[in-house]
Amino acid sequence: MTPDASLKPPDFPPSTFRLRLPLPASRLLPTALASSPSLANIPPLCPRPRSHCGLPNSGLPIPQILPSAIMKKTTVLLTLMLAASAFAQSTNAIQPVPAFAQARIAAIQVLVSPDRPDWTCAVGEKVKFTITVLADNLPLKDAVVSFKIGPEQMPASIGKDKVPIPATGLVIDAGTLSHPGFLRCTAATTIAGKNYKGAATIAFSPEKIQPTQTNPDDFDAFWDAARADLAKIPVEAIRTLLPEHCTDTVNVYHVAIHNIRMPPHPSRIHGILCEPKTPGKYPAVLRVPGAGVRGYLPASVDAAFAARGFITLTIGIHGIPVNMPASVYQSLAAILSNYNSINLDNRDTYYYRRVYLGCVRANDYLVSLPNWDGKNLLVTGGSQGGQLSVVTAGLDHRVTALAPIYPAYCDVTGYLHGRAGGWPHMFRADPKTGESFHAKNPAKIATTAYYDTVNFARRVKAPGLYTWGYNDETCPPTSLFAAYNVITAPKSLNLALITGHNTLPEEHAAIEEWLVAQAK
Repeated sequence: MTPDASLKPPDFPPSTFRLRLPLPASRLLPTALASSPSLANIPPLCPRPRSHCGLPNSGLPIPQILPSAIMKKTTVLLTLMLAASAFAQSTNAIQPVPAFAQARIAAIQVLVSPDRPDWTCAVGEKVKFTITVLADNLPLKDAVVSFKIGPEQMPASIGKDKVPIPATGLVIDAGTLSHPGFLRCTAATTIAGKNYKGAATIAFSPEKIQPTQTNPDDFDAFWDAARADLAKIPVEAIRTLLPEHCTDTVNVYHVAIHNIRMPPHPSRIHGILCEPKTPGKYPAVLRVPGAGVRGYLPASVDAAFAARGFITLTIGIHGIPVNMPASVYQSLAAILSNYNSINLDNRDTYYYRRVYLGCVRANDYLVSLPNWDGKNLLVTGGSQGGQLSVVTAGLDHRVTALAPIYPAYCDVTGYLHGRAGGWPHMFRADPKTGESFHAKNPAKIATTAYYDTVNFARRVKAPGLYTWGYNDETCPPTSLFAAYNVITAPKSLNLALITGHNTLPEEHAAIEEWLVAQAK
């Protein structure tokens, strides 16, 4: 008896041949992997009755009834499964695995530890870093790492790839710095196909870092003229209650306030206002935003702070309402992706002119409110918001306290002097060409002097609480200290040393309590 000639190979769906991470081999193909795998050792493909497999009860062995095309595809499938199983077991799988489990998933940490408990030393002191790789808080056996050491944002001066890590950790002599600054060690490894990274940064006399940015002789005259232009424009705020966002104790509004024109178009600054429902006089807090394009609803954080007895105004900077659907901002983000360099070659039309004056205009609105207490005007924000906090306090001496978090746009010319500059890093050299597009234009360099956070920091008069970490790669601490060190007003610095461009819950809590204390 011969197989039915009309029996055609079925069409295998594409997903049949995808390379997927298989179950442990001992469960997937126990017989095949019990010894050296080969197709000859694989048990019957379908141990169930042939009728359950959609095959005729011909009485022939399955391999004979299967058409050759099916056998070829089956062979390919099993080969891929065997290869994938072997690959899964060979890509740094976490060991040991408890006897009753088939695999282990671990929390991997790459720890880079400086040899200074406060991550800080004096210029000229030699330092070391220790690298360890942990799996579930224990040293991972046979781990290897690649590491680099050098001044932050600069080419590495020391580095090696695929270095074995002893159980006690890999200790590296990192040398020293001959000038105030930061030396960073980064380490990376790949475990079970996933990449992990760790870093630590040691400061060398950071209190002695000074800006590279120039302080133009006509800086004050330039901004006095700009504020005079703003003063000619009436505030004319449009305030819209948002009932769905109000709470039992706080009213929430969307506000649109006239701002300096961006010729030939009029402009508005938009924001979310939260204020207590109970009649009274309250301190005001201006919250300024980080970089990007987004909305500011829901306003749960601001409403919670307002419930403590504050008026809060969280503003956007792009002249568009801040209560639209998220899809609108996603579309605008592509258009405004490089807003921080729009008209960078002209100080009078540079994008941030309208933004900086918009912060002053937001203060104009806050102090006009009948329930403002008449004395307390605070400002806070992180990253670009930290930048705008310092700028607002430097421009507008009605500000009574500020709490910036890792302020951006600090000493952006640092790259032109062989060290890290602040976000948005417009003068950082392209690693492929070794050149910076914007640095080729002297007019752009000149413009930044009128907008650099450093030069507003020089003019701050209000007390401030400043917060950042040593591992920040977006707003490098070299740039942050360049601004902090020129502030002559009362100041306090909270350092969360291990943090990068992020904040700990404890930092947020400390800032909130400080703001509350300043308003008493």
